[in-house]
Amino acid sequence: MKKTSSLSELGFSDAATTAFFRQIKDVAASSSAAAGDADAPSQPNHRIKISIVGAGNVGMAIAQTILTQDLADEIALVDAKPEKLRGEMLDLQHAAAFLPRVRIVSGTYYAVTAGSDLAIVTAGARQLPGETRLDLLHRNVALFRTVVPPLAQHSPDALLLVVSNPVDVLTYVAWKLSGFPPNRLSGFPPNRVIGSGTNLDSSRFRSLLADHLEVNAQDVQAYMVGEHGDSSVALWSSISIGGVPMLSSLRESDVEFEQAVLERIRKAVVGSAYEVIRLKGYTSWAIGYSVASLARSLLRNQHRIHPISLLASGFHGIPDDREVFLSLPAVLGRSGVIRIPSVQLTEEEGKRLRKSAQTLWEIQQQLGLAN
Repeated sequence: MKKTSSLSELGFSDAATTAFFRQIKDVAASSSAAAGDADAPSQPNHRIKISIVGAGNVGMAIAQTILTQDLADEIALVDAKPEKLRGEMLDLQHAAAFLPRVRIVSGTYYAVTAGSDLAIVTAGARQLPGETRLDLLHRNVALFRTVVPPLAQHSPDALLLVVSNPVDVLTYVAWKLSGFPPNRLSGFPPNRVIGSGTNLDSSRFRSLLADHLEVNAQDVQAYMVGEHGDSSVALWSSISIGGVPMLSSLRESDVEFEQAVLERIRKAVVGSAYEVIRLKGYTSWAIGYSVASLARSLLRNQHRIHPISLLASGFHGIPDDREVFLSLPAVLGRSGVIRIPSVQLTEEEGKRLRKSAQTLWEIQQQLGLAN
């Protein structure tokens, strides 16, 4: 009996992929061709380089997690504070005997990032007393003007991952500034510029559900989408536990639940970060592991699905002409965003997602970055 190696040989239509997935908007044919090459496994002798901009609590948690998970052959750290930067580099280098062999370099200049496969931006200005959120955002845009163009210039084939908050708007800013020289907008194709988005929010969501149901969080399929922030949307309609749809199972079992209860759970997920900040002053380890999981999926071409901030124009009723970045589940690989699953939203979920997109769009219009 002949051994079957694929579903195609069994008659499963190759067109099924288009039913499940869509491609991100405005990825040019040339970019798609390049993405096809990039999706091939890395050459055996290729050394993976990851650069991290910002050596604060978040940046160093990401560096430490990437280091211990053996995701890179070289890590480059960039920060504006040379003494702190050198101290962080030396502290990691001194652990060399206990870790995989990784070259660790640092500098206040971006030439140290040259040849990066993945550039991670965690740098961001802190809010000053009495400063409005919009004024803070304008200062972060000014900061990104000094960060993103040199990163793109020294690593024109890199994937760009933004972690700085507000992550959705700053991912849009990074995409717009990824051309070089700095006055050339939209240099990188949108599939290669992503934000950490709601990847961590979704992990918190899954953890909360798993704890209550007494199962492993890896057996819970649940997503938070939209803005990484107060207007995020919990996709209750698509939650499954070990393959069992949650809400429909509850209905069939006559287990009562109210929308107000679901909304309180969503708010608890959003507020969990604030609780950590209240207790220890900042968040670091969870975002470190979250970003490391994204790095693994991207650089090892795993085609795993993560909810990340991406160019969402044309999805779920968001107008095609609105270049908004917000979180949706996406298949990630060596070329960045490969495909976006066609998740079915309820009318209410779609309405909330579009409202989230409108909020982000209105903020972006005040930044003066539109073409």
